Amino acid sequence: MTIRVFSDKAALGREAAAHAARLIRRAVSDRGEARILVAAGGSQLEFLDALVRSPDLAWPKVEMFHLDEYIGLAADHPASFRKYLLDRLIRKTGIVRFHLLDGESDPAETCERAGRLLAAAPVDVAFAGIGENGHIAFNDPPADLETAAPYLVVTLDEACRRQQVGEGWFPSLADVPERAITISVRQLLKARAIVSVVPEARKAPAVVRCLEGPVSPDAPASILRTHPDATLYLDAESASLLSPQTIRLGFL
Repeated sequence: MTIRVFSDKAALGREAAAHAARLIRRAVSDRGEARILVAAGGSQLEFLDALVRSPDLAWPKVEMFHLDEYIGLAADHPASFRKYLLDRLIRKTGIVRFHLLDGESDPAETCERAGRLLAAAPVDVAFAGIGENGHIAFNDPPADLETAAPYLVVTLDEACRRQQVGEGWFPSLADVPERAITISVRQLLKARAIVSVVPEARKAPAVVRCLEGPVSPDAPASILRTHPDATLYLDAESASLLSPQTIRLGFL
């Protein structure tokens, strides 16, 4: 894993978007199309805003999947990841091939259908964050690091649900759904490249646990350290608890 630290989340977002755009352009140049996996959430706002403004991206040649979605949440709810991606990426770029997870239909059927489409060909780049509890996508600790299923149904832990309230997506913990559909850890790791965008001080404890502790189901995002082409983008706040040696080396 490569670690890059920037002064603030705006600079982080610009550099991560430039990296993501290069990977998309390369895939389109090499194969005539790019397949991407996209995360939603407050931590991805600056990154996605910069990405949609990147020049010379052939968005009609991009096929998009996303990481996760709440079960039972309407598509027009302010916290819906479908709404988030439609508003912040799909409608702004003209992506015509996109596969949004339907959290209102039968979860098992949604997992099977989306998983079959996703597994049909390699993903060129996955965008992911790290949760306050160390989760990646909605794989909360202790996460299943072994299942081969592309998507699965999970029960969200309280720390994850409290994060959603803290970010302003829901008015109270009782309003946050308890279950979600998420991409599996193993499926995410199949992406050729991973760009992980993790700003803000509230993420610092999870960042240090995932980078300087053992690779473990108890710190699910620690698994990114095993990927051959993963880059973690941090700002000064999210990197604030890392040892000087980790930051100086810039890779794990």
